[in-house]
Amino acid sequence: MKRFVIAASTGLMLAVLAACSTTSPDVVKPGDAQRLSQVEDAVVLNVRPVVVEGSQSGAGAATGAVIGGVGGSAVGGSREQVIVGVIGAVVGGVVGNAAERYGTREDANEILLQMSNGQRRSIIQAKGNETFNPGDAVLLVTTGGKVRVMRAPPVQRPAR
Repeated sequence: MKRFVIAASTGLMLAVLAACSTTSPDVVKPGDAQRLSQVEDAVVLNVRPVVVEGSQSGAGAATGAVIGGVGGSAVGGSREQVIVGVIGAVVGGVVGNAAERYGTREDANEILLQMSNGQRRSIIQAKGNETFNPGDAVLLVTTGGKVRVMRAPPVQRPAR
């Protein structure tokens, strides 16, 4: 029983850590702070909701298999323990994989943009605090190869 509690605790901890991962445009990684970014003007042509598929690193399946195997092996006599342990490991692996995949999915937007030079670009970005509508003036901010879209602030004329 003690092994099951340890395995379950480990699985819960991994699931919580996986849920902390985000690609939100409102969250900046430490390596991107104090880094010069390239900024380009654009206009939103269209926005459509999409889903960014969750990760399948194998951690969820492995954790589920361990929890299921340990839990299953605690059932019945010696012969049943092996059979139920194997079944528990297989079922736990499938459930753990599904939990990781669905737990790391993100709602996002595909934003179709018209650049000032006439080119069109499409960016998929996780939903953040800003909403975009066709005709909105936006900025494309490129930092370390990653691009995010943000609302363009109103242009202020210098005082004379």
